[in-house]
Amino acid sequence: MEPALAAAYARCRALHRRHGRSYYLATRLLPAWKRRHVHALYGFTRYADEIVDSTDGLSTAERARRLRAWSDRFVAGLAGERVDDPLLPAVLHTIEVFGMDRTDFATFLASMAMDLEVRDYARYDDVLSYMEGSAAAIGTMMLPILDPADRALARDPARQLGLAFQLTNFIRDVGEDLDRDRVYLPRADLELFGVTRADLRAAADRRAASPAVKALIGYEVERARAHYAAAAPGVPMLAPTSQACIRAAFHLYGGILDEVRRADYDVFARRAVVPNRRRLAMVARCLLTPPGTPVGLPAARRS
Repeated sequence: MEPALAAAYARCRALHRRHGRSYYLATRLLPAWKRRHVHALYGFTRYADEIVDSTDGLSTAERARRLRAWSDRFVAGLAGERVDDPLLPAVLHTIEVFGMDRTDFATFLASMAMDLEVRDYARYDDVLSYMEGSAAAIGTMMLPILDPADRALARDPARQLGLAFQLTNFIRDVGEDLDRDRVYLPRADLELFGVTRADLRAAADRRAASPAVKALIGYEVERARAHYAAAAPGVPMLAPTSQACIRAAFHLYGGILDEVRRADYDVFARRAVVPNRRRLAMVARCLLTPPGTPVGLPAARRS
């Protein structure tokens, strides 16, 4: 592997290790030759997200310009042009190795552009339209690496797992998203529980959720569990050497929902994090679980 390509993969791995702790830990269960390709996909998606969210002091117009410029370099690379970028050579190589569907990448970038303009969503169908690129497409990007016996049959569970992970993040990170002037929980759901955006802001400021906000979060947790339930049959469809990784990711992200439930659905008092000892125990169990074993779901809401 030429030095520039090796350096791009190393950069993606570093981004993954720094920002995607649960997913990075699960990726350690893949065969070594597959890991760099997962790191490449994570690095690509993370870097786009950083352009949108983490460029301090820049206007929306400037961040949009930077995202377009980076997207243009990516498209040029897909067309065979040599790309002068510290990260893109890795994902371009991964796409070529696995013959990945380029439509997924275009759909992802379109959702990143939405984040520059859209501050909230009226209905859950609208959130799903956003997550089509930000989450479901990432699930299908992964499939060639995970090598299911029947890719067509595994496609919808992979999409559902992407949605489950993304909604889990939305539930956990309501306060952080508010700081970016975004609310991903649909307005229709807020109205169902008599919650306003101002109520969420007040809960974040006082680091304590009201009963109505807790009820809203509990409702979203059950919605996420439905995505996990739809995703679960897909794990045993994967190549045996891929199942431990995705099983671990399933339980690590699902464990965040369990932590939200243990906190009585107050996502403002503290960030929902699975303790390290429990994370390591989950990974060990997944490593020892025979391929083909059905996947259990995050705990149900207490009545």
